[in-house]
Amino acid sequence: MRPFSKRRIAVALMIIINMFFFGILLGNKTSTTKPIYASNDPIYDAVMKRDILCLMLAYPGYITDLEKTLEGKVYVILKSGKKLLYDDGKEKNTWQKSGNPDIQDMFEQIYPLNEIKELLPNYYNPGIVRIYPLLHEVYGKNKKEISNNMVKVSIGYRFVEFNKNNGAADALKSVIKELLPLARQSHKIYAACFPSSGTFNYRLIAGTSRLSAHAFGIAIDLNNNKYDYWRYATREQGQKRLESYPQEVVRIFEKYGFVWGGKWGNFDIMHYEYRPEIILKARYFADQPIPGLPWYDGLQDNPEAMEYVWFIEQTLNNN
Repeated sequence: MRPFSKRRIAVALMIIINMFFFGILLGNKTSTTKPIYASNDPIYDAVMKRDILCLMLAYPGYITDLEKTLEGKVYVILKSGKKLLYDDGKEKNTWQKSGNPDIQDMFEQIYPLNEIKELLPNYYNPGIVRIYPLLHEVYGKNKKEISNNMVKVSIGYRFVEFNKNNGAADALKSVIKELLPLARQSHKIYAACFPSSGTFNYRLIAGTSRLSAHAFGIAIDLNNNKYDYWRYATREQGQKRLESYPQEVVRIFEKYGFVWGGKWGNFDIMHYEYRPEIILKARYFADQPIPGLPWYDGLQDNPEAMEYVWFIEQTLNNN
């Protein structure tokens, strides 16, 4: 057998490296099938029930039933009768999850309620995945319907439009009520908040065919800074902006069910979006289920939550 020359070894290594990276790229572009687990996987089962509970708590009255098929697929049934699949069984990359998500995809990344000191990795964007059939069900099916659901909310110096459905406008009012006294006392807080850069705007997300949260009237952009947005600022510039941002503002918005774009790897620091389901998941279920404890552990003294817990248990376990 002829000995391997240095050149042949180098060529072989390059082939292996190229195959490795090609495999990564292919994996990022291709949706493959992943198994649908039934209740015999206790961790999967617990996480699924937690996610459904957060949805039911976040959108009371809009979710009327659950359905579990013989194959183990679980559907959330909306008031209109529309069914939302919990897990479509497909492996997806980050962009595929944003473009064609199931409920599991939306809840997969846990939103950090703690104060962050550094920008999150660019693939970590908790709350950026949206289930559009749910948003249309709750906030309006089209531009006209959404527009009819707008109400005026005072933000101190002027009125802005926000969606009245599901308590979104009331949540913004509560935020402003707490925020204004702080803004009067602190120039830093005032400068971060005012003037607002906008709320309701029926438009697509830049570079996509998907509606922005602003199109549903459930997002507000505060006073903008040229380093706020990942498309127009480097991560170094975004990091400096993050470090100087008043966290009191973030905590108040999160208290009332808003996620902050500053906690997205693809940062949008001026952006706040009403997503109570994402905040509830972070508040109640930030940690993985512990074997031996009920999946709803910690909520036993919450009557509203427990009413949904029993419904979820009876509906899914009896099918």
